[in-house]
Amino acid sequence: MSQTKAVLREQAKEARFHLSPEEIAAYSSSIEERLLEILNGFKTVMVYVAKAPEVETGDLIAELNHRGVRVVVPIIERETCSLRLSYLPDPAVLVPSTFNVPEPIGHELPARPEDVEAVVIPMLAFDAEGNRLGYGAGYYDRFLCRYPHPQKIGIAFSCQQMESIPADDNDVKMDCIVTEKRIIRYKQN
Repeated sequence: MSQTKAVLREQAKEARFHLSPEEIAAYSSSIEERLLEILNGFKTVMVYVAKAPEVETGDLIAELNHRGVRVVVPIIERETCSLRLSYLPDPAVLVPSTFNVPEPIGHELPARPEDVEAVVIPMLAFDAEGNRLGYGAGYYDRFLCRYPHPQKIGIAFSCQQMESIPADDNDVKMDCIVTEKRIIRYKQN
């Protein structure tokens, strides 16, 4: 199975690689509009901080903060393969950190996972069944297995959709997936 996932990861990276910076910016803006609609009414939202060429989240974080939503960002703990959480009232404190992901290192405001109502999750690939493929380390899957209560919202560009993503028992399905073209909602059992 991991061999198949590795091949799918490469295909998704290749598809995303062909997007121009202008397309990434425009598509990210469309995704942000759809996300703001979905997140309306939530008080505490966890959002990943994007690094190129992922769906950009900077404007989303700024707009959520502007609306009075408490924005939480994950901080990667490589040693424990887990995520710790910090509120992010000011994105200016972000600095490149683990895997070159921007994080509020030195300016952390600890957040409780139990308070998070929705999680905006990066995806390398996804399928029509709500399966998500990340970068392979399982940080989000472990977090969501431990804290399954938040709404799970995966975001990606439509070119990253695959016919089928193999799912292990520890892979967490998304409640909805947002691309620049549409919102796909799933009923969870």
